[in-house]
Amino acid sequence: MSLGKKKVLIFIISYKASFRILDVYKKIPFKDLGKYNIKILLSDDNSRDDTIKYAINIKKKEKNIFLNENKINIGYGAHIKKCLKFALAKKFDYAVMIHGDGQYDPRYILSLLKKFSNNENISAVTGSRILRGIKKVYQGGMPFYKLIGNILLTKSFNLLLNTSFTDTHTGLWAYDLKSLKDNKFKLLTDSFNFDQEFRFMNVLKNRTIKEIPIETKYGDERSQLHIKYAIKFFLNSIIYFFIKNRLFSSKKFK
Repeated sequence: MSLGKKKVLIFIISYKASFRILDVYKKIPFKDLGKYNIKILLSDDNSRDDTIKYAINIKKKEKNIFLNENKINIGYGAHIKKCLKFALAKKFDYAVMIHGDGQYDPRYILSLLKKFSNNENISAVTGSRILRGIKKVYQGGMPFYKLIGNILLTKSFNLLLNTSFTDTHTGLWAYDLKSLKDNKFKLLTDSFNFDQEFRFMNVLKNRTIKEIPIETKYGDERSQLHIKYAIKFFLNSIIYFFIKNRLFSSKKFK
């Protein structure tokens, strides 16, 4: 890798993504990212379909690609943690997470990374589907029940924790890896609520998570806002309120 360039790992996590993982890879704006040293990690969570075949074919044809195939399904949170551990071990400066189902467009990667150059206290940057307004989100194809659920849960999180996020359920993240060197993220949940716990961990540490406006594609992607997830998200937010106000202690969030 060239001296002076920040090292960035773009990790594409997949579960039953099939051909979509190739589509996502092809949309990565490598030319626009020329000021960075880019490597790609294709990581599949034991899909048991043809996803890994597409990933292997990409690796055969392209350079600068790492490939990981989990032998068992370890879960959304555990999968992200595994990729972040890999990025830290390989001494990358930043990591960007893209879902392999094609819902989130890789063209926003540069906008995510640019935010880090403006503020040393930014630990992460996320893509917000709501930042440009609810009307545009609905016109963009987000199912109505998802939109309402997103708004209500985000508002409850903000109200309880005195934050101002617009989209607490986004799947597009960029991480400043120096903020993860304390390895506290390893204590977070292995479940779908990993992003929520990660967000709260940074709130407690007074670290900034910035948002950029994005548009998303809704079709036959696999991600869903499940009732179980939504209930857990709301209950977690209440628990976080007690932890933040020192009414309750937690080893995970010391």
